[in-house]
Amino acid sequence: MSRRDLGTSIRRRGRTVDKSAMEQMLRRERAMRKRRRKQKSISLAAAVSKNVIALATSLHGIGPLIQDGTLRKRVADMEPAWHPPRGFSLVPIEMSNFSMELLLHQIGDNAGDSEQVDTAERLLMENREVILQLHGGGYIGKIRNAYRDFAVLYAKMPGKRAVLSVDYRVAPENPYPAALEDACAAYEWLLEMGCASDKIVVAGDSAGGGLALALCLYLKDKKKPLPKKLVLMSPWTDLAATGDSYETNFEKDPLFGNTTDSMIYNNAYYGDNDPKLPYISPLYGDYEGLPPMLFQVGGAEMLLSDSVRAAKKAKAAECEVHLTVYDEMFHVFQLGMKMMKESRNAWKEIEEFLNC
Repeated sequence: MSRRDLGTSIRRRGRTVDKSAMEQMLRRERAMRKRRRKQKSISLAAAVSKNVIALATSLHGIGPLIQDGTLRKRVADMEPAWHPPRGFSLVPIEMSNFSMELLLHQIGDNAGDSEQVDTAERLLMENREVILQLHGGGYIGKIRNAYRDFAVLYAKMPGKRAVLSVDYRVAPENPYPAALEDACAAYEWLLEMGCASDKIVVAGDSAGGGLALALCLYLKDKKKPLPKKLVLMSPWTDLAATGDSYETNFEKDPLFGNTTDSMIYNNAYYGDNDPKLPYISPLYGDYEGLPPMLFQVGGAEMLLSDSVRAAKKAKAAECEVHLTVYDEMFHVFQLGMKMMKESRNAWKEIEEFLNC
C-alpha cells in the first residue's frame, strides 16, 4: 500500500471515528433532553412527594406498615379534631351500623353565627346536588381528615353542593359485604331525605372509587334509580390484581411497588369470596346503562390498569366516559389538593366535569 493510500485510509478511519463519536454525543444529548423533559413533566412538589413516599415505604420499620395498611388504620385515631371552615356546618349522622358526616353551606348573611342551626332536613329545602363521598383506605382504613378536606373542595365548587361522607365499616372486623351495604344505606338515606337521584353524584378514591362503581352495579341490578355522575380517583376495580400495570409499574409505584405484601394483595376485605365478583371487583360487572363517569389515575400506579380497563369496558357499553392518565403521578395524587400543580389540575377537571 502506498503512503498516499495509507494516509487516505487513516484519514477515513479518523473520519469514521469522529463520526461515531459525534453520534454517541448526539445520542447522549438526546437522552439528556428526554430526561430533562421527563423531569419537567411533573412539578417540583410532585417530584418531592414521590420521593418522600418512596423513601418512607422503603424504610425497614415503617415501610411495611404503610404498604400493608397498618399505619393507615391507626391514622384516624391519631388525628386532631377537624373543624369545618367558616361558612360551613358539619352535621354528624348516626346510622345503625356506621356513621356519616354531612357538610353544608350555612344559610343567610350571618354564616358562622353560633345561633345558626343546620340540620340534614335542609337538603330537602335547598334542592341542591349532593356529593356522596366514599373514602379510600383499602377497605381497612376508616375516614380521616384528608377526606373532610376533600369534602370542602367539593362544596366550594360552583353550585354549592352538600357533601355526605360515609364512614363505612371496614375489614378485617367487617369484611365484604359490609362496605357495600353501608354505601347502599347512605344512598337510600339521601333518597328518603327527598334528594332525587339526578341530584346525587357519587365520588370515591382508591377502594372508595371501586365501591362507587360497585354501588352503581348493585343499584342497577335492584332496578333502583342511578346517580347523576361518578367521580373515580384511582379506583380499585380489580381486587384479583390481573392488570398489566401490576407488573409494568411494579418498580415505578412509590407507594405499593417493589413488594407483594401491600394492601392491594390483601384479601382481608373479600375473605373466602371470589375476588372477581362484580360487587367486590366492579371491573367484572355489566356497565350498560351506568351514568357518566370521570376516571383519574396516575401513570406510575400499579392500579393504572384498573382505571384503563374499567373505562374501556364502560366505553364499550356506550357509557359516557372521561379518562385522564396523569403522567408519572402516584396513587391518589389528588391528596396534594392545592399544593401540587397536578392535583390542582385534577380538581379543576373534576369541577368542569360536575358542572358540564
